[in-house]
Amino acid sequence: MKTILYIIQKEFKQIFRNKGMLPIIFVLPLLQLVILSNAATFEVKNIKFGYIDNDHTTTSRALIEKFNASTYFDVLTDFSSEGFAKSAMLKGEIDVVLDIPNYFERDLQKEKHNSLGITINAIDGAAAGVENIYVNEIVQNFNQHLKVDLLPLSNQQIQPINIDTIPLFWYNETLNYKTFMVPGILVLLVSMITLFLSGMNIVREKEIGTLEQINVTPIKKSQFIIGKLFPFWVIGMGLLTVGLLLARLIFNVPMLGSLVLMYLYTSIYILVILGIGLFISNFTDTQQQAMFIAWFFVVIFILMSGLFTPIESMPGWAQMVTEFNPIKYYVEVMRMVMLKGSGFTDILPQLIKTVLYAIVMNGLAVWSYKKTN
Repeated sequence: MKTILYIIQKEFKQIFRNKGMLPIIFVLPLLQLVILSNAATFEVKNIKFGYIDNDHTTTSRALIEKFNASTYFDVLTDFSSEGFAKSAMLKGEIDVVLDIPNYFERDLQKEKHNSLGITINAIDGAAAGVENIYVNEIVQNFNQHLKVDLLPLSNQQIQPINIDTIPLFWYNETLNYKTFMVPGILVLLVSMITLFLSGMNIVREKEIGTLEQINVTPIKKSQFIIGKLFPFWVIGMGLLTVGLLLARLIFNVPMLGSLVLMYLYTSIYILVILGIGLFISNFTDTQQQAMFIAWFFVVIFILMSGLFTPIESMPGWAQMVTEFNPIKYYVEVMRMVMLKGSGFTDILPQLIKTVLYAIVMNGLAVWSYKKTN
């Protein structure tokens, strides 16, 4: 036990003496949490909107005013022709163009029917889909009011039937996207920092030659690995603590579940990440190699974790692959505990899989580590 404590003490001294590592541990995670939580959002706002009004009536102006009053659209310009609108969209000056046809008001009054042309820049398919929903909502709302205005005088006593829906939003009443993203970004930071630091630290020992000196000492393999990785386990838990404080104080993210449960799961999850870092370091000779390989796996894990896109929307084969993704389980647990107030039995399936993952990865890492006495 004393040997392990000496190694841990040595590691902490080595970490705090490395001026290049300190910003990575204490400064970058905080900046990333604050910046990414504000930047990583699927909300589409400030949509650059243009229109072609071929009718120039009170009805067409009223429709344009609906878009102008929306908080999602920035009504920028009135195009005199379709050619000018296409040119502006080609240059990226406009995202959505509304084309109001000739005799728009007259046809509505006589035939009770007309069509609008909507052109949307769909390079970003997800944003285009959201923009289309916004446009349809505004047009449908305008249409409902227009039905009442255009009813014949003889039928003024007949009111259209309206069916109202009363939505009830659970777990995120204000529909604040940061409430959804902050727990995921916190998972991302804990995972990346602990993985990179653990992998690079051991490889650094190889580069400066101290690892060979340690290998010929009477220190056992288990003592060396525990002493090497324990400081980064502490750093990971510290990052979680700071991240939770920022999530509450800056973003006002609710924490309905047990903090003890979050720390319990995180303590096991970090063992998985440290095992992966040690496993990578056993097969690399330089910090650049370790960083490249770690980054390769982290990108795949993040993109297939459900952090940014729903796993249910992925192909069947991809959903099967995500079952071997540890970040997926951590994202699920953090959101369940923080936002839903889930208890131990609720996260038990993820906990069991994470424990098995930790045993397997650390077993492989210890087995692949070669120490010569």
